[in-house]
Amino acid sequence: MSGSKVYLDYNSTTPLAPEVFSTITEALQRCWANPSSSHEEGVLARQCIEKARGHVAAMIGAKDSDIIFTSGCTESNNAVLRSCVRHHQHLSKEEGTTMLPHIVTSNLEHGSVLRTAQELADNGEIELTVIKANPRCGHVLVDDVIGAIKQNTVLVSIMHANNETGVIQPVKEISLQMARLIKEQKYTDLFLHTDTAQTCGKIPVNVSELGVDFISIAGHKFYGPRIGALYIRDLESKTVPFYPMIIGVGQERGYRSGTEDTGYIAGMGKAAELVCNNLDTYHKQLKEIRDYLEQQLTEHFGDDVHFNARFDGVERIPNTSNVSLIGKNLEGWNVLKNLKHSMASTGSACHSKTAKASQTLLCSGVPEDIARNAMRLSLGRNTTKEDVHIFIADLRETVKALKLVN
Repeated sequence: MSGSKVYLDYNSTTPLAPEVFSTITEALQRCWANPSSSHEEGVLARQCIEKARGHVAAMIGAKDSDIIFTSGCTESNNAVLRSCVRHHQHLSKEEGTTMLPHIVTSNLEHGSVLRTAQELADNGEIELTVIKANPRCGHVLVDDVIGAIKQNTVLVSIMHANNETGVIQPVKEISLQMARLIKEQKYTDLFLHTDTAQTCGKIPVNVSELGVDFISIAGHKFYGPRIGALYIRDLESKTVPFYPMIIGVGQERGYRSGTEDTGYIAGMGKAAELVCNNLDTYHKQLKEIRDYLEQQLTEHFGDDVHFNARFDGVERIPNTSNVSLIGKNLEGWNVLKNLKHSMASTGSACHSKTAKASQTLLCSGVPEDIARNAMRLSLGRNTTKEDVHIFIADLRETVKALKLVN
């Protein structure tokens, strides 16, 4: 990755897989024309995009027609929230009511969900309920989410797995209970969204099994380029509301304007194809090395290592370990800054420049003094046991030096 350094920050971004890099290069050379053009070169570019759409759809068990490409998960998440709000506003206008739309989300969400929802609430456009994660399990409780739903609820948005702790949220169980509620109470405009940025490429993601209406996907989290995709259930039949957030001349069937980046879309399609063909292998390798890493941390640091948000019986994505070392001067940012041969982060890369304790960890029941010392160690497909040994040796030397500092 970078000289001899061990990279343990794959939850923030992954490198392009070699096959993805080759696919992007080929697409830029062969499919450079505008995919909206009707001539031969334009048709070739369009075919390249549709092939990629098929691979992304296959990765999550969806129909090709239910996938649109975006700039990333941030855009996808924004588009979902704002579409549901706009849908409710249209219904309210037709019915002559003034009730605001209501959104339910959690305090574990990425800022592109939580901050967007908060801004809508601050502007008086929605009612907002933020469900707190249960500190005994590190995820939201299904009953808390269902209990927050009311007649004007238009959207429930719960991420599939948290990027800092790796804890998998009970999205499938929430979906089942929402389906029951919709049937019993005859809700017709209540939808479920999940952000799968941290799960695609690591664990199975299937739209039918999850029972969701919207899925946000980030290419650069599974060895693809930095673009995204959005799944919308039965998009063509308009069963689920979706309104374009970016307006232009109607690319992506009118749902997301702007000339498509054929090269990056092709690359994302190849990354999705690799997931389809190799997910079991990826999962097994990641879990084996993650478990070995945690074993080595325990052996070398004993009671001085604290595994944050690791709960008995609670599932995590297979590549993520959030740990704190107990002791003076061992704040996560300080330890990471002084590592000579390793790279990791304290948590979300979006907030890596702060020395404050992670709100996600605090919400997950981690005491503040321990949360301040947290490091998120996220492994990749090529992380080896030798990498773990290098990191452990580096960490031991760093801790030894920091403990000598008064």
